[in-house]
Amino acid sequence: MVRAFDVSDAGSASIQNIAGAFDKNIAIIEDRLSVSITIRGGGIRLEGEEGSTADAVRVIKELLVLDGRGEIIDEQKVNYTLDSIKDASEEFITQVDKDVICHTISGKPVKAKTVGQKKYVDAIDSNMIVFGIGPAGTGKTYLAMAKAISAFKKDEISRIILTRPAIEAGEKLGFLPGDLQSKIDPYLRPLYDALWGIMGAESFQKNMEKGLIEVAPLAYMRGRTLDNAFIILDEAQNTTPAQMKMFLTRVGFGSKVVITGDRTQKDLAEGSASGLDVAEAVLGRIEGISFVNLTSKDVVRHPLVQKIVKAYEEYDARMAKDPFRRKNNDKRHGNRSKKGI
Repeated sequence: MVRAFDVSDAGSASIQNIAGAFDKNIAIIEDRLSVSITIRGGGIRLEGEEGSTADAVRVIKELLVLDGRGEIIDEQKVNYTLDSIKDASEEFITQVDKDVICHTISGKPVKAKTVGQKKYVDAIDSNMIVFGIGPAGTGKTYLAMAKAISAFKKDEISRIILTRPAIEAGEKLGFLPGDLQSKIDPYLRPLYDALWGIMGAESFQKNMEKGLIEVAPLAYMRGRTLDNAFIILDEAQNTTPAQMKMFLTRVGFGSKVVITGDRTQKDLAEGSASGLDVAEAVLGRIEGISFVNLTSKDVVRHPLVQKIVKAYEEYDARMAKDPFRRKNNDKRHGNRSKKGI
């Protein structure tokens, strides 16, 4: 089956954007859909099976829309569009709002890049408490941070509070050098990094000194009432049910809370319940509280990260069907680790 369509209106720069450096984007489409694509002048020619060429046309048309918005077409956008067509989800990246949440210190716009991320951002806008649950690389913390900084700059809130559990805050923390702040800083470093990237080190430091931005371990939240603040609890899968309840009952008037976590990366003692899991079971039907689940499709880091996350999801799905096999697998790999293999 041969299909051809005219893209002369798009211009050579747009065609180059869609094709990617050294036609890398075209190569991805060809490989994923088993088609041959030729770009000549203002036309695109596709060869392959009827269904595959039809899908390729849809992909290119979606990418043309993104190009028309001024987007840089990268591997992540191409793969996301291909995945949407493959899954017949109709959740195309072109459905994502082009609204910019804020800009980084270097001027780069921060905005939702997938339909899942858009649902997450919309939930933050319309709910007092939002749980963002998903694997690494889905932008859970970064987007929450961007929303917090945007609200802070618009004077919608008076301060930003960022917290996460110092999961190894027992004996291992005591062996670290320095005072208490030096000991807990390694656990909070990812939050600092995100703040610096969006606000800049100077602005961050100035607001920290004024007490308008606070980065602290979860234990520091006990006994407080947090009014008129944007509060982010990161790594919530490592909270206990008691810690999660303590944190949620700190929320005061005029505040917004975002809680992020990844169920697959729990560092709690074996057999311990996660506060994140219990919270979803207890609070899932309460108005004003939203749970947004992100998946491997929403990973916006390097494409290899998306493949890693997806491989683990498939592994967990297989093991869930055979708990006995998983137990033996975990035991075998654990023994290998102990032996240094």
